[in-house]
Amino acid sequence: MTMFFEISNGMIRGLGTVVVFIAFVGLTLWVFNGKRSPDFAEARLLPFADEPQPDDTHSQETATTRSTRP
Repeated sequence: MTMFFEISNGMIRGLGTVVVFIAFVGLTLWVFNGKRSPDFAEARLLPFADEPQPDDTHSQETATTRSTRP
């Protein structure tokens, strides 16, 4: 007894939708997992890693020499 299933375009699209939905749910759970919060906090600052750190003495000097008059 041989079973033959014909896969139509609708069936392929439906399976593709299910796969994408499962990937979306998995990614959402992974992102909002509480254990990942420290990793994401560190990654959030990566764009600023190349910038030089501000010098506190220089910022104090410029703050005292600024004029507050309009």
